[in-house]
Amino acid sequence: MSVLPDKAEFDYVIVGAGSAGCVLAERLSASGRHRVLVLEAGGSDRRLYVRLPLGYGKLFYDPAVNWMYRTEPDPGLAGQRDHWPRGKILGGSSSINAMVWIRGHKSDYDDWADLAGPDWGAEAVTAAYRAIEDNEAGGDAHRGTGGPLFISANRRDLHPLVESYIAAAEATGLKRLADFNGAEQEGVGIYQMTIRNARRNSAARAFLHPAMKRPNVKVLTGAHVTRVIVEDGRATGVEYRYNGVTKQAMAAGEVILAGGAINSPQLLMLSGIGPAAHLRDHGIAIVADSPEVGQNLNDHQGINYTWRMNVPTYNDILRPWWGKLRVGIEYFLLGTGPLAKSINHAGGFFRTDPALPRPNMQLYFQAFSTLIPRDGERPLLTPDPFSGMSIGLSNCRPTSRGEIALKSPDPFAHPRITANAFSTDHDVAEMLAAVKYLRKIAAEDPIRALIAEELRPGPEVKSDDDLIADFRARSGTVYHPSCTVRMGTDPATSALDPDMKVRGVRSLRVCDASVFPTLIGGNTNAPSILVGWMGAARILRDAR
Repeated sequence: MSVLPDKAEFDYVIVGAGSAGCVLAERLSASGRHRVLVLEAGGSDRRLYVRLPLGYGKLFYDPAVNWMYRTEPDPGLAGQRDHWPRGKILGGSSSINAMVWIRGHKSDYDDWADLAGPDWGAEAVTAAYRAIEDNEAGGDAHRGTGGPLFISANRRDLHPLVESYIAAAEATGLKRLADFNGAEQEGVGIYQMTIRNARRNSAARAFLHPAMKRPNVKVLTGAHVTRVIVEDGRATGVEYRYNGVTKQAMAAGEVILAGGAINSPQLLMLSGIGPAAHLRDHGIAIVADSPEVGQNLNDHQGINYTWRMNVPTYNDILRPWWGKLRVGIEYFLLGTGPLAKSINHAGGFFRTDPALPRPNMQLYFQAFSTLIPRDGERPLLTPDPFSGMSIGLSNCRPTSRGEIALKSPDPFAHPRITANAFSTDHDVAEMLAAVKYLRKIAAEDPIRALIAEELRPGPEVKSDDDLIADFRARSGTVYHPSCTVRMGTDPATSALDPDMKVRGVRSLRVCDASVFPTLIGGNTNAPSILVGWMGAARILRDAR
């Protein structure tokens, strides 16, 4: 698009073209009545490794598309600084993620209703999801068809070990499920994917690119927003840097922050909206004292157990040069093979205690292993030089809480991320029970007969203390940071009202994973898209 003048006016200014921002742009512009501007700090998503489903391993450490965040040293992770990739690109993290489509447990949205009102309850969000989806598996009371986002049922071209994994998990007592987004979540089965015609189906592909064809939509990449402009208690626009020049984009209607759970609270604080004492420490004038901004950081922590196998895995075909050539030809000629999928073909949900009312752990199966790292990439395309398999898990609703805070008033400096992983006894105890369950699956036929040996953590790691030490040393984020600018009915515990309006500042909303009242028990791309969809409906309602 053409470069904007130093001061331009639109009806809506959206900060961030991630999962929610792309949906907002499409929905707010659909009538043709509203002028919509999207400002994205990153660049275009028209890149080979973005389009290639398995290519996300190449994006894991690529600063051209990735904010490359690092946490503060974390005692819960044996003092390590965790790597937090977040999408700095059209589509945001939906352009670099593993593409698993999980809505969350029905009760997660009952929790949202308790904190943010019945309009965020299970009935309302199910209707919204059905309107969003075009599910390859077909429509029913839960799934939607005909919506803008195609969801792959992922039933074809699976690795043979997937069926062995599912059968072994069934032998432990888990039920085989056809749809984790259906009537129930607890069980084992195949993951649905945001993949269409063998290409990643990011929020940019499904929502933003169609919207960009409209004359009332402008998208500016390489535009780093530095502050929200607030005049007489109303957000009137934003200031941003583009090619070294400071510019302004004014909003006749609303400013909507959609930068995600890290960027949105950082931008609010840079704009004077946040904990007053913290802002004063950085010399920032107070616009609205909002103690909850940056608080309540919640994220899933995950770990893999890995085995050497007696049968071929994806390692055998993706490691050698001839194998890379073969799968490349298969993908580009036929649109099939391992490059056309995420590495997480299957998974599941289970309870570490049968007395729990819902699953508290998520499983990920990979006919693949990456114990030997490569510099500069998550080695999905160059796995270990032996036949390997991994089963991973992550906690669904950890009780540990962290925070996002400013390191400096410099808008180009990364914020301080304090994750506080495994900082509660609850989270340690349930993860200990969960990792023991991974070995139970591996001990069941038919998968048991295919295993040569356990490689990580290794059979010598047996005691509870050793298992805890191992998961503290090897666990890390599964890339679902949320809840840092929560919405809710109670001003004492939420920075936003249930319509995602910033308390204390008019015409300013936040609409991304930061607004979640609680962390969903599952992957967070689907609920981020949901928030964009339902947020747009509220914005349009208020514009009448």
